Amino acid sequence: MARVVVGGTFECLHDGHKELLRKAFELAEDGEVDIGLTSNAMANKRPRSVPEYSIRKERILQYINEISENRKYTIIELNDPYGNTLKENYDYIVVSPETHPVALKINKLRSESGMKEIKVVRIEYVLADDEKPISSTRIAHGEIDIHGHLQSGSRT
Repeated sequence: MARVVVGGTFECLHDGHKELLRKAFELAEDGEVDIGLTSNAMANKRPRSVPEYSIRKERILQYINEISENRKYTIIELNDPYGNTLKENYDYIVVSPETHPVALKINKLRSESGMKEIKVVRIEYVLADDEKPISSTRIAHGEIDIHGHLQSGSRT
């Protein structure tokens, strides 16, 4: 029974986010998944408006209900990039190429404090129809939808 952690802003729950969450539950099997969700204060440091924490949390809950039954998970509000990873023991941390450096920093800090490292599982970007990564930024700019389909008027 593995203990897995994954985190993010999950601004709009796109297919890349879904792949991170799916992998976290796959690794956990009958174990536990901790999902770090950035607080409103952290999310609002972005240059654009991000949906409220409660809305982002509800989208995650809906997706978890679609992909798993009777799985153990906790959604934790993140007020810093590390969440519980510097205090709790985890077997795996699931990251994207974008958040991979944070996982490396977490393991460095854990090592310095005598904690065992967390195995980093890096999920590659999910690509849009134009073979570029799906991202919340691209979705917010109207280039693609949450599934990576090009929106009318966008260029490849």
